Order: sequence, then structure tokens, then C-alpha cells
Amino acid sequence: MRRVIWFRDALLAGASLALLAAQPAQGQPAQAPGAAANPLLDPDAAANRHFHPEGKPPSAATLAVRAQLAAALPFSDTRDLAEARRGFIAPLPANTVMADAGHIAWDLDSYKWLLQDHDFTSINPSLLRMARLNMNAGLYEVLPGKIYQVRGLDLTNITFVKGATGWIVFDPLTTQEVARFALKFINDRLGRRPVVAVVYSHSHIDHFGGVRGVASEADVRAGRTRIIAPDNFLREAISENVFAGNAMSRRSRIQYATILRRSPFGHVDQSLGKNVSAGMPTLIAPTTSIKADLEALTIDGVKMVFQNTPDTEAPVQMHTWFPEWKAFWSAENVTGTIHNVYTLRGAPVRNSMEWSKQINLAMNLFPDMEVMFASHHWPRWGNARAMEVLRAQRDLYANMHSQVLHLANQGVTINQVHNVYRVPKSLEQQWAARSYHGALGNNVRAIVNRYLGYWDGNPANLEPPSPTAIGPLFVEMMGGADPILAKGRTLNGNGQYREAAQILQHLVYAQPTNQAGRNLLADAFEQLGYQSESTSFRNSYLQLAAELRSGIADVAVANSSSPDIVSSMTTAQWLDFLGISMDSRKAESMAWTVNLVTPDNGERFKIEMSNATLHNIQGFTDPKAALTITVNRADLTQVMMGTNTFEELEQAGLARFEGDRRPFDELRSTLTVFTPDFEIFPGTRNARPVQTGAKPFQYVVDRLAISE
Repeated sequence: MRRVIWFRDALLAGASLALLAAQPAQGQPAQAPGAAANPLLDPDAAANRHFHPEGKPPSAATLAVRAQLAAALPFSDTRDLAEARRGFIAPLPANTVMADAGHIAWDLDSYKWLLQDHDFTSINPSLLRMARLNMNAGLYEVLPGKIYQVRGLDLTNITFVKGATGWIVFDPLTTQEVARFALKFINDRLGRRPVVAVVYSHSHIDHFGGVRGVASEADVRAGRTRIIAPDNFLREAISENVFAGNAMSRRSRIQYATILRRSPFGHVDQSLGKNVSAGMPTLIAPTTSIKADLEALTIDGVKMVFQNTPDTEAPVQMHTWFPEWKAFWSAENVTGTIHNVYTLRGAPVRNSMEWSKQINLAMNLFPDMEVMFASHHWPRWGNARAMEVLRAQRDLYANMHSQVLHLANQGVTINQVHNVYRVPKSLEQQWAARSYHGALGNNVRAIVNRYLGYWDGNPANLEPPSPTAIGPLFVEMMGGADPILAKGRTLNGNGQYREAAQILQHLVYAQPTNQAGRNLLADAFEQLGYQSESTSFRNSYLQLAAELRSGIADVAVANSSSPDIVSSMTTAQWLDFLGISMDSRKAESMAWTVNLVTPDNGERFKIEMSNATLHNIQGFTDPKAALTITVNRADLTQVMMGTNTFEELEQAGLARFEGDRRPFDELRSTLTVFTPDFEIFPGTRNARPVQTGAKPFQYVVDRLAISE
């Protein structure tokens, strides 16, 4: 463990000066007067005490795994430490930012226990390194007099490029409150300048959601502020998450552990940054779309070349090259971590080979770069250093792709590949090739899934029974609960936590009220979480351990149903979502056709209920339809957001119903309001389910469902 302690001491000696400079007195977190305390802040974190009475410390087996990993890691390479501090100008004026709605939008103080001179053994040593690096917060200079970043206010960095008259803002964070805070901060320190342009690098919400904190709709409409994005940005920013949005919300709260205590035994980091801000996400539509593979623009005297990189970390994404400054913006394709090829929250599997090829293209298009900076983490300076990091990530995305398929072509299945594939040793020794956000085992399985799907070739797995059906059979065949508990304790005692989890899960599914079995499974998950380098794996293990022990936490999560996001949905997407919200079992006897006409945008839809299935087709209406609904799309948006109902619009003369209302009433009777609190394991749902207040025709979006 000497190398871990040496690195820890080096990091604590110089890192996080930006944060510490802004710290309040011990025990007095910086927050607005009268603000509620953060319910996720753990008072026991600083003392390294577990927040749960059933929680366990790292076992001897976990400590052995940790020591082995620490001995193999390149802690002698401290360049990231120096780069994360380079260019520091000023600390954040405060570490807490309040949301306009009155709750806490951002709270960096809840993680300051990480800055202690202590080696937290419940955290993977590699992840502990990243968690501390991500505590560097404040205003930084990337390129003197030209490029600046504010870090430590969100999952993402916000970047300010200085033009002749104003700021060009790259990726304005997740929510408007923290973006507004960042703009005021840099203006106060470096002089007030208008925002002349905002660049969205790609279609994930932490890269555009704060736009109204730095730009106004009026300035955009008047041409005073341009909004620049890759082609098809608006479609991809919404479409990836519309249909499975509620499921993604629930899964995001597991992958991101948003309701888990911030503790050495809980949430420690989000790998790309500390966490996601909890204010109001916003969206202003782009005014300029980058359509060509390479496209040059000069904005406010700044020359930029945009490189479109579709089908990489996001469906649409673009790099930016500043030719006069030899500066390269890698967006989120190259940061300080290997990313998700498949994200646990849910999304289409990404194209790791195309990802590698676009990095390779950038290396050859811009070979003389002298600084590389990104939407997460810290810049790299010098051509050799920038190329080193680019090469490491290019090589690993390509190696995973080619070698996983090499194994698959020899019969290695999706359920075996994560136990077989190995990262080349040369890449294991490079921090930029470590899997802090994307988990290696998850990524290689995703590549098999992209090409071959989920089936492993075994007919027994073509139609597997549900866990609640097969669980009782396993318990019966293993002689009941007692032998399973005994074997689970033995496996846990031997450090065989994955094996213990596979056995104990059957007991939990068969006997949801068997708290001893739930606690033993939680113990296995907890140790696996402590061992995980990836925050996605750590958070998932620890979040589910907490739910097994106590149920889903009764912690209020800020409502992030954003008017901008909902209003950007197409009418067709909303109608498709109604088909998903509809419970077919309630529609067996229904058969009708309804027309929907929205005069203000010239849209018309034929909506048909047939065989308990809802269809819609744009551009058609049926003269024999039972009902025609006429409403402006602007007013329909209010229904989609839940701020108005069809009846209220009708009473105000803003909606017209012509014909038989029965189809409308029947459809409403079938609609389900989804809430992101469904169980992963039986018996863990909170006694007080999430109350959304949503109306039947409302679409509720969660900012986390459209994150990384």
C-alpha cells in the first residue's frame, strides 16, 4: 500500500487548492441562508463511518484485491495531478448553488471529506485518485488570454472562448442555475462580456441543459447569440430517451446513485465529474447546424474548424479545431477515462470502432495540436502529451472491438467474454485508458451484443423463466433457505462475491421477506462495489445493496420535467409515447379513429385504435373519423407538460372537439403514469411510492435519463 499512500500524500499536498480556498469553517457548509440541508450529505463520512447499520467495512479479500491493484497501477505518473491544477485562476465563490425552485442544485461541500489525509480503503485506489482529481474546482486558463474553463460545478466543464467582443461558450452544463453561476463568476473575474455564441458539442443534456443560464431566447432570435450544434442535434437530443424514459430514469438513479449517501461507503464520484447538477435543464434550438464532415466558421474573430463525429460517444457529436491557436477540443470522445460503449442507464450500443476511427482521423487532421481540452476533466498540453492520450483511447476502443470479435468468432459468448478479454498490458499502465466511467466488462459484452445480440447460442436461454419463477425452484433443489445462507456466508468469507451473488439472488427472488438473505446478498454487492474502479459498477452495486437492506430510499428528487425538453418533442413522438403508456389489456374491445389537427404548424395526424394497439400516421386524416381534435401545437405542448388539460383548453376556446368523445375518454382510461421507483428486487419498493402529480397525457422527462 506504500504507493497508494505516497500518491495520496502528493495529491493532498497540492490538489483541490481551488476548493479549499473557498471552504467555510469546519462544520459550516456554504449554503444560502435558510436553505434546507442536503439530505445526501453524510455526517459520518469524515469519520469514515458507514451510513447504514448493516454496512460492512472492506473485507480481507477486498483489501487484498485493492493491494494487488495498487501495486500494479502507475502511481509514479503524476502528470494528471499537475495538469488538473495548471492554469488555476480562482476558486469557486461558493461550493453550493441553489436552484431557482428553492432546493440545492449543486453541493461540492458534500464531498470535501475526500480531501482528508486518509486512504479510504472502501474505495478502489484508482477511483480514489480520480475522485480527488475531480475535486479541483474553480476558474482555469487553458490558453492564456483565449480559452478558459470553470470546473467543479457539474458533471461537465463549461468552456469560455474569448472572441473579439464576447464569449463563445462550449457546453453550458446541465442546468441553468449552475451555468448562470459560472457566467457571473468569469465575468466578475475577467470582465463582463456578452455571450455571442453557444456551441453544443453533442446531444447529451449535460452539454446543453444550462443554455438559458448563459443565453436568452430574445438574444438568439435577434441574432445577438448564435447556437451552433452538429446536424440532427435536436432530433437526437430528444429521441434517444423518449420511449423508455421512465425506465432510464430508474436505471440512471442506480448507475449514478443519485439517492445514495455521499460517503466512503456510498457515492464518491461520477468519474466524468463529481455529480450532475439538480437545477432546471433547458434547451434553445440551434440556429446553425454543422452538416459537413469538416466545416469552418469564424465567430467573433475566432477561427474554428468543426469535425463531425457521428456514431461515437453520442449519436451526433463534433470536435473543434482552433487552427490559429493549435488547440483541439475533443468534446466527450476523449476525456480522462474510457467511456461507455453501452451505458447501464440504457441506450443503443455505441460503435467502438467508429469511435476509434474518429479519434484517429482527428490525430491525422490536426497533427500539430499543442493543447487538447474537453468537456470533462483537464487539458493536456504539448503535442506529445496530447497525442499520447489520444493514442491510448484510440487504441483501446479499437482493441476492444477487434479482439472481442476475435473471441466471438471462436465461440466466446456474451456471458463469457468479460471473463476472457484482457486489456493489452501497455494500455493498463496508462491512466487515460482506465475505465472510470465505462466498465471494461460491461463494454466488451456490449460489443458482442451489438453484433450478435443477447443470445449466447444455448437454447436453454432462448426463453428463460423469470427470476421470480426460477428462484423458488433453485431454493427447493438446494434444500431450502438455510443451506443457501450457509453457502452464501462461506462464499462471502472466501471473497467469492460474484459467485455468492449468483446463488443468493435466487433466495431473494423466492423469498423477498427473507431479510437475512437480502442482507447477505447486499454484503456481496457491497464488497464488489468497494473493489470496482468504474463508478457505474460501484454505484450500481452499492445502490442495490442499500435497497436490499432498507428499500428504495425515501429521498425527494428534484422534479426536472423541463418545459424546453418537452416542447422540443415532435407531436409524432408524443403520440408514439401515448401508445407505450397505453395498457393494451384495457383496450381489447376498443376500435376507432381520431383525427388530430394542429393549425399553427400545419400538422395533421390520423390516430387509430386497432387490436388493442394505438397507431398514428402524420399527413393523413380520416373523413369518417369518430372524433376530430383541433388544437394549436403551442397549446398541445401545455398538455404534454402537464400545465393544462384538454378540458381546460376546450373551456378557454383553445381546443375544439368535433364528433363522439368516447374514443378520447377510452384512450385516457388506458393510460399509465410511469414513476421511476419500480423494484429491481422484490419487496424493496418504498411504502410511499414516488408521486409525480403527472396527468395522463403528460410526458415526464428526467434529466438523468438523457445524460451520459
